[in-house]
Amino acid sequence: MVTDTLLEAELRSLAGAVPDPELPVVTLAELGVLRGVQITGPGSVTVELTPTYTGCPAVEAMTADIERVLHEHGMAEVSVVRVLSPAWSTDDISAEGRRKLAEFGIAPPRPRSLNEPVPLALSVRCPHCGSTDTELLSKFSSTACKALRRCVACREPFDHFKEL
Repeated sequence: MVTDTLLEAELRSLAGAVPDPELPVVTLAELGVLRGVQITGPGSVTVELTPTYTGCPAVEAMTADIERVLHEHGMAEVSVVRVLSPAWSTDDISAEGRRKLAEFGIAPPRPRSLNEPVPLALSVRCPHCGSTDTELLSKFSSTACKALRRCVACREPFDHFKEL
């Protein structure tokens, strides 16, 4: 039905505009974790969400935020379901999301072809000065999906969103 399609698009836009709880500079749509929105009945909607990894602790906050936003928009029943297949990939991050991460001081993951393996040695560009002369300080940063690096040129530490 055309009305349901328009409402689904509106609800998808609202849910997609929710900021990521760990990286509030990007939205769930820009991060690529929002997979689908379907009207399931009058005042009822199902939202499909794919976490960045299966143990991601932010999923509960994402779910609560999506439920709150859609309830505020008049949806009486909001069901957020986790979709684990296909798995989320850093290739799901939009160009706008990558731009925002870099602007925020987080080196975004490089896009890659799904047919290519993730490279073992990364040349990660510093989001502060642009140098590729960077070093790994820790495989994990404030979240498991980021690594802590330092730029050898400007000596500034920064997070790098790991390629998955």
